[in-house]
Amino acid sequence: MAEVKAQKIVVFLQLNEFDKNLILNGIRIATIFKKELCLFYQLKKSEADEKEKIKALLAAYVNPVKNEIPELPVSTLILHDKLHELPDKLADDYEAILLLAGALQFPKYAKALAESPVPFLFVNESIGNISTFKKLVLPVDLRKENSDSALWSSYFGRFNGSGVVVVAASDKNKDEQKQVMLNVALAKKLFGKFKIEHKIFKGAHSSLRNTFEGFELAISSGSDLLVILGSSTITPLDWLIGLPEQKIIKRAGNLPVLVVNPQRDNYILCD
Repeated sequence: MAEVKAQKIVVFLQLNEFDKNLILNGIRIATIFKKELCLFYQLKKSEADEKEKIKALLAAYVNPVKNEIPELPVSTLILHDKLHELPDKLADDYEAILLLAGALQFPKYAKALAESPVPFLFVNESIGNISTFKKLVLPVDLRKENSDSALWSSYFGRFNGSGVVVVAASDKNKDEQKQVMLNVALAKKLFGKFKIEHKIFKGAHSSLRNTFEGFELAISSGSDLLVILGSSTITPLDWLIGLPEQKIIKRAGNLPVLVVNPQRDNYILCD
């Protein structure tokens, strides 16, 4: 019988002073979902001779976590694959279910996010305050993939007692608005099924600006997690001027942003 591997919260480390905040956020998420915490480092070609030294650094990170929280499974992992190939490998070979990275590093991870079958959680690694992930804002537009971002919001509601504010897009086209309302109804049904506290807020902007409206509400309301869909299509111009999610994460300050990739079928969190 094949061994059942534990799902993991994978933290992308930088081997600098920001690692502490990244690890603390990883501990919080792993504790919420009762998953293994995996401290990960992508080895550069120029660092091949330093692999053993880096292993020792990661082990030094693990020891205090095990001492403080002995019930939390913690592992380390070093791979040298190309960054855009890592999400698939981490999800398929190592059971990663969520990838946590520093917000300041978003441009580095943008292409990996577009290939990822699991969401990326971006946190501000330079700020010591760790989110409770209790107050969520979920923008909902006309894309059918909103079911994935709603599902992840429901995970926080189920396992963390989080409340969700849904910001529904207001599209002028009747068919587009019909799809928005269907997506809202499906999210509402999901939250109702698990008795998750939620509110529906009718936004003032179309699906094109809905994510930004949700972001502004999250900031003004003091929310501590924004759950969004990434870009469905990406053009060369988008890479040049910056993706919408990049613009949001750049302005997010201490607000963590969970980005779900609408270009891939997303893996499901096991209860």
